[in-house]
Amino acid sequence: MPNERHAVVTGSSSGIGRAIAQALLEDGWLVSGLDLGPATLDHLHFHALRVDLADGAATDAALQHLAVAQAFVHAAGVLRVGSLGSLQPADGELMWRLHVDAAERIGNRLLPAMVAAGHGRVVLIGSRVAQGKAGRSQYAATKAALAGLSRSWAAEVVAHGVTVNVVSPAATQTAMTDDPARQAAAPVLPPIGRLIRPDEIAALVGFLLSPAAAAITGQDLQICGGASLPR
Repeated sequence: MPNERHAVVTGSSSGIGRAIAQALLEDGWLVSGLDLGPATLDHLHFHALRVDLADGAATDAALQHLAVAQAFVHAAGVLRVGSLGSLQPADGELMWRLHVDAAERIGNRLLPAMVAAGHGRVVLIGSRVAQGKAGRSQYAATKAALAGLSRSWAAEVVAHGVTVNVVSPAATQTAMTDDPARQAAAPVLPPIGRLIRPDEIAALVGFLLSPAAAAITGQDLQICGGASLPR
């Protein structure tokens, strides 16, 4: 029966998160979208919940309204750039709260129920920048933290039918690419000669949420357009 599967997707109003939510809806999932902004998806089986995920108390309150989920995809994100000497602590704090703390809070609520049910899927959207890039130290630190977080969770739940993975794209064609906050740091095209498309990321996430991916856990899968190839 359709819609027996419930996925919680953060950042579902734009970019990668929206593409993931749309793909899951088309595949018959019931999707709850957690976003700061208004919903941009209009679908019978999409439920929008507006919340500032950088606000821990607000996130905890919003989680009280979520039903048990079989999947959790954390795609909400923001990018602030800065070089040594000009780093802004508020930027680093914002990215940590949104990328890492929100994932912790949501996962802490949803994963125990997945373990109890003997099935579940978690995908955290990371970044190729997690490996380090000049001018991106604060952003890289938060995305690198997701890799350690996911492997630790995966180790805890691997025997209970729950998988936890990271999907790390190279530069992707989203609104973040056009953010005025990064005008002085344009994205670098990967070797394929174009930016990664959100629907390409959504396709991989959809596979990781499927029964066919039951043996894949604790991994950081890159959609890099050849950026990780030896030069």
